[in-house]
Amino acid sequence: MNFKYLLVFLLLFISSLSLKVQAKKTVHDIVVAQDGSGTYKTVSEAIAAAPALSKKRIVIYIKAGTYKEKIVLPEDKINITFLGENKANTILTYDDYSGKGDINTFTSYTVKIVSNDFRAENITFENSAGPVGQAVALHVEADRCVFLNCRLIGNQDTYYGGPDYTRQYFKNCYIEGTTDFIFGPTVAVFEDCIIYSKKNSYITAASTPQDKPFGYVFRNCKLTASPEATKVYLGRPWRNYAKTVFLNTEMGAHILPAGWHNWKKPEAEKTIFYAEYNSSGPGSKTGSRVGWAHVLTKQEAKKYKVKSVLAGSDKWKPGKI
Repeated sequence: MNFKYLLVFLLLFISSLSLKVQAKKTVHDIVVAQDGSGTYKTVSEAIAAAPALSKKRIVIYIKAGTYKEKIVLPEDKINITFLGENKANTILTYDDYSGKGDINTFTSYTVKIVSNDFRAENITFENSAGPVGQAVALHVEADRCVFLNCRLIGNQDTYYGGPDYTRQYFKNCYIEGTTDFIFGPTVAVFEDCIIYSKKNSYITAASTPQDKPFGYVFRNCKLTASPEATKVYLGRPWRNYAKTVFLNTEMGAHILPAGWHNWKKPEAEKTIFYAEYNSSGPGSKTGSRVGWAHVLTKQEAKKYKVKSVLAGSDKWKPGKI
């Protein structure tokens, strides 16, 4: 065979293989689309159709749209991925809130994840009830969950993580709210995230169990705020032994010099662990923090690597979606 023709043949063969691999990557197990072009029109229908106790990952691809549903991913639907078309226009929303009928904080969620090994990418989780009290957008009661490039939109209590044995990882996410909008007993790492305060209040309200070495860990994040928010605390302890640490975080001028609040529980100061390392920005004046807060040394900060915080007894690594 002529060398020229051989070269053309090889290029065509390689191109064909590349297209096959690309096509394989774009195949999804279930497609949700409001216009009927997918497998189902609602996320809840897709969840119901997904196999239970699957050993392989099931990808539910959600096309752009605003899906007003109260969604529960039950315990037996493990290894599920919600993959959105894009985070700005793939919106899961509902408007329940505490005090609406018999709704309370823990039933006010838009999306509740109970199944382990859940992953989400390019999704907006929203509670659209407005500033009416506790109204959870994302409620996670599952272990080994990963959220990449997602948005969590709400007011008070936007994100709840619990119970105390669970671990969750947020990467390149945007989280906004008013009061205690990141709360609960879970162990969670927020890496390269934007945290947006909408009014004067508190960002975190951890309730870390006494026997857990880690609670909330923020790495390389950016704390921003609306013009109305000028006096914001990094956190307060929902329960004694709460743990929250910010590392390499840029803090806007809305962060109060005191940094932390004891929730009018002086006794909590003896058990909680609130700390920072290498904070930057106008809100980073650690020399003015409350006396019971900590500034970590470089050596102390090393133990807050993602793999160390989330490892657990099974040595879990978040990995990639």
